[in-house]
Amino acid sequence: MPIYEYISQESGKDPVVIELLRSSADADKPVADPEGKGRVFKRRLSIVSLGGSAVAEAGAGHVHSGSCGCGKPRGSCGMG
Repeated sequence: MPIYEYISQESGKDPVVIELLRSSADADKPVADPEGKGRVFKRRLSIVSLGGSAVAEAGAGHVHSGSCGCGKPRGSCGMG
């Protein structure tokens, strides 16, 4: 089964991202808030890392993990 990412849809608050292992048939079904706070989660495109480079949805930000996906050491590209 694939792992899907879901992002909270609260206005005025930082989004929360959760990952769930679900069948593809259930991918777009409603997701219960794991903390019981009544938040609504929508499926989003996952960030995929391939050999040190990151491919992400537009606006997802620049994430460093060890060395940067841009090939520069953490913090040296000014992006994170």
